[in-house]
Amino acid sequence: MKVLIADDDPLVAGALKVILEAQNDIEVAGVASNGEEAVSMAASLLPDVAVMDIRMDGMNGIEAASLILKEHKEIKILFLTTFLDDEYINQALNMGASGYILKQDSGTLPSAVRAVGGGQIVFGGRIVKKLPDLLNRKEQFDYDSYGISDKEKELIEMVAEGLSNKEISEKMFLGEGTVRNMMSSVLSKLDLRDRTQLACFYYQKIKP
Repeated sequence: MKVLIADDDPLVAGALKVILEAQNDIEVAGVASNGEEAVSMAASLLPDVAVMDIRMDGMNGIEAASLILKEHKEIKILFLTTFLDDEYINQALNMGASGYILKQDSGTLPSAVRAVGGGQIVFGGRIVKKLPDLLNRKEQFDYDSYGISDKEKELIEMVAEGLSNKEISEKMFLGEGTVRNMMSSVLSKLDLRDRTQLACFYYQKIKP
């Protein structure tokens, strides 16, 4: 099984290489020191598994892994990091990683690499404890991807509260015509028909 290691700490990368190369069935095909190198080496070496750190100078591990999977879906991504961070775990889940373990548990790395290479999903013990909460948590709505401005966010929340255009205009110190124009803009951006749909959308997709 061919493995690519990506870690910007040469001591850590060297230690991981030693751990993996002690296994008869694992070959360390390359060691990358940053995300850019990882993407390039993954394309040339085509490893079975890429063992990726997350925080690296320049392109981080999440960004690099996303690019790798975009071009080479057959490569399995195993994140190995010191960070028990909800946002990182969420990003790893969403981008299609096959595993997420902590460096403190690096002794389990060979078995994790084998499992991931064999098509299994692997999460460290402390990660597993977080998964039920993370999977049931509503993701924060990405306003930016829809081009929604801060003023439009306020408008959406006020519509969801049941305020009329007149009430919204008074609270936002805007003319009713401006509020109507903002409403039309928001409905268009979210591909919704009317304020009722907007209110439903808010409670289904946005409200924490």
